[in-house]
Amino acid sequence: MSKTIYKVVLHQTVVSEIKKLPKKIKKHVTNIIGKLASEPIPIAAQRLKGRVNSYRIRVSDYRIIYELHATEIVVYVIGVAHRKEVYRRLVRRK
Repeated sequence: MSKTIYKVVLHQTVVSEIKKLPKKIKKHVTNIIGKLASEPIPIAAQRLKGRVNSYRIRVSDYRIIYELHATEIVVYVIGVAHRKEVYRRLVRRK
C-alpha cells in the first residue's frame, strides 16, 4: 500500500518570513514543512477554528499555519511567524 504524497506550496511571503526566523527555529520549521508532504496532519497539528481544513503547528513561540486541500493533494503553507503576529497576518491572507 503506497502513501499519498502531497505537494507543499508556500504562500509568496512565507519564504521571507522563514528567512527572518532565528537560526534554530528556522531549521526546525523547514524540517516540519518538508515532512508535510508525506504526513499532512502530524500529531502536533491542531485545527484552526473558523477556517475550513486549516491547521497550525507549534514550534516554540512560533506557528506554522497551513491549509490542506485533499482533493488537489496540496498542502498550502500560508504563514510562519511569532504567535503574537501570525493570526493577524492570517486574516489578511487568502
